[in-house]
Order: sequence, then C-alpha cells, then structure tokens
Amino acid sequence: MCRKDHCQEGVNPDNALFSGGLRPPTRGRGDLSRPFLEQRKSVMCEVQDDVKKKGIGTKTVPVTEAVGMVIAHDITEIRPGEFKGRAFKKGHIVRKEDISHLQRLGKEHLFILEIKEDDVHENDAALAIANALAGDGVKMGGEPNEGKINLIAARDGLLDINLEALLEFNMLGDVMCATVHKNAVVTKGQIVAGTRAIPLAVKKHIVESAVKIAEDAGGILAVKEMRRPNAGIVITGNEVYSGKIKDAFEAVITSKIKNVNGDIVGVYFAHDDAKQIEDRIRQLISAGADLIITTGGMSVDPDDVTRFAIRNLGVEEFIYGSPVLPGSMFLVAYLRAEARKNRSAEATDSHIYGLTSLRTSELIPILGMPACGMYASITVFDLILPRILAGEKISRKVIAALGHGGLCLKCETCRYPVCPFGK
Repeated sequence: MCRKDHCQEGVNPDNALFSGGLRPPTRGRGDLSRPFLEQRKSVMCEVQDDVKKKGIGTKTVPVTEAVGMVIAHDITEIRPGEFKGRAFKKGHIVRKEDISHLQRLGKEHLFILEIKEDDVHENDAALAIANALAGDGVKMGGEPNEGKINLIAARDGLLDINLEALLEFNMLGDVMCATVHKNAVVTKGQIVAGTRAIPLAVKKHIVESAVKIAEDAGGILAVKEMRRPNAGIVITGNEVYSGKIKDAFEAVITSKIKNVNGDIVGVYFAHDDAKQIEDRIRQLISAGADLIITTGGMSVDPDDVTRFAIRNLGVEEFIYGSPVLPGSMFLVAYLRAEARKNRSAEATDSHIYGLTSLRTSELIPILGMPACGMYASITVFDLILPRILAGEKISRKVIAALGHGGLCLKCETCRYPVCPFGK
C-alpha cells in the first residue's frame, strides 16, 4: 500500500477500514458495535504489517500526542484554486500549534518512520539519483519535495539524453526519471527532467543501482553548447540570378541563422552552373564561413546541378534525401577545411571578408535546402541545424531515424517545437 498522503491510491490509516469492501454499520455516528471496532483494529494491524513488509519500520501516533515528535515525511496541503505544496517538511518537530493545522489537513494520526539500515528515505534517494542523472550542463533545481526533484539546464544549448541508460534506469522500479524530448533546444533555467523516489523508503541497493547506471553513462542528461555559426549562403537558380524572379531564400535563412546567434559571412548568387556554384562555396569558406547553406537546385530537373557541384568539391560525406516532409530533398555534406587551399582564381581575388581562421582538420558542414524552405516555416533544416551546431556529425543513420515523427501536420497555427514534428 502506498503511504504517501498525496497518492490517489494511498490508504490513510484512519480510512484503512474502508478498503477491501469493509464498511461501518449503518447506524448513528459514534454508535459503532464491538465487532466492527475489532474489525477496524484488525485492518489497522494489517496496514502496518503491510508497510513493515515493504521494509519501512513505522509506528502510528495520534496527532494529538505527536507534540515533540519528528515528522518523517513531507505532508502536502491543497487549497483548490489557491495553493498546492508542502505544509510540513520532513524533519519538522511537531509543535502544539501545529495540531489544529494537521487536523484541518485530515490528519488524525501521523506516521513516525524508522528507516532501516538497508533503506533510504525518499528525499535522500532523490538527491542521490538526481545528482547522478545530471551530466554536463544540467543541475538540480532546488531541494527534493516529497521525494521529487527537478533537473534544469545550467546553460543554453541542445539537450542530449542517453536513451538506453534512461530505459535501464526506469526499469529498476521504485525510482523514475521523466524528461522532455532529446535534441530539444533549451534555455538556461528550463526544466529538462523530473526524478523521484516512488515509495517513502527505497531499498539501498535500488538507489545504488540507479546511481551506478547514471554515473556509468556520465550523467544521463546533458546540455551541449551550440556554437555561433559564421554562415555563408549560396542561392542558385537561373531565374533568380538573372533577376526574372525575386529571391525569397535570403531573408528566411538569415532569420534562422540570427535565431541561433549566428552571423552571415556573405550571400552569393549563382546560376545553374556547377563550376560557378563550386567557386562561390570556396569563396565563402575563404572568407571565414564555417557553415555553408545552399538553396535551390536539389530536385531531379536537368537544370538542377547544385548537388553535383557540392559533390565535385571533394566532400567526405554526402547524404542526399531525407524521410521528412517537408524536406525530402535535403542534403548534408562535409568538406574538410584544408580544401580551401584549392580555391579558384575568382575566390582568391576576393578579400572582402578576410581569410578564414578555420583549422585545416575541421569539417565544414554544407546544407542543401530544397525549395520547401521558401514557404514552409519549419522543415528538416530546423531539425538538423541545432544538432550540427552542438557538434554532432550527421550520418545517414541520423537522417533515416528522422522518419519517425518526420511528418509535419501543417497546423493552421504553428506551435513548433511544442508539437510532434521531429520527435
């Protein structure tokens, strides 16, 4: 039986006689027969025996006789529409003036817990497991309350969760951890998880196992810092280059880069010519871009050559296509920074932004945004960009995994990221 006062399945010792179908005789209040009182006493014993079987040494004390005794667990108070929280904290010594307050909370008896050597109190267990769960960039959000404590982001960044370790942790029972979704962009102070000890006292070996699982994972939750990108944009298409239609990509991409505190190194236009697109990309890298974004030229039309130009750069990774809508023709590639040495004469002549400070061993991500980026506010680009900025190397497997949850529902009012897209 649950001993928590706030648990809906809990059994108050004063009301224990009503469990299992036992009911008082239907007479005037206070006119209880001796057989009924004997039954009540029997049930009360069963309740306490059940608690003891769970490893919690207890004794029940009438609240009017509890003055000077130590409350062994938090007691919750609920005033509908006004307040829900802790009225009495674990360790509080009951005073005479507390009696009426406790009675207003429906307490006629109090439990005095006698924690055995192989048990850990809920709040102590919560502190231990929360400390182990919190990895780099995550910290505890205050004191435990009724065995529960929140974990918060210690900085802005991308939430990383070891899902296998989280599953193993939650398989233990008696302890739990609930999180927001992995790869969520979070801000400093934001709640990212909640953990608690479920019973009032947890077996020490359960707590130790939970701590070990979390510590072996280096902390199950972490917040990765996201670097500030210096983005270079290449907008392709004969119709835009010639001025026949007005470009719509520059404003969209610039806004997205500004939203991650990035800077725009330069914006170049190119017609549908692979050599010119290559030169524009090299020119931006020479100017200091550590992230390249190309737009257009991603479909199967004969004039769409952007992806071929990217491949011709000598990229080390080349992933074209994603199981995400919108964004199925998305492209991700990586170019080693030393490739900038082979820039074209046109790029060499450009000294507008100065030379790059990139290390020669650094991989520069190149993202190909398809036409959907012009009209869809959220696409696969928005799912991948934060992960790249947090230092993740995007692989085919990463892209393939986006298929689960990769369908945008095109809601009338977009609420991303508070929606199922990309989860």
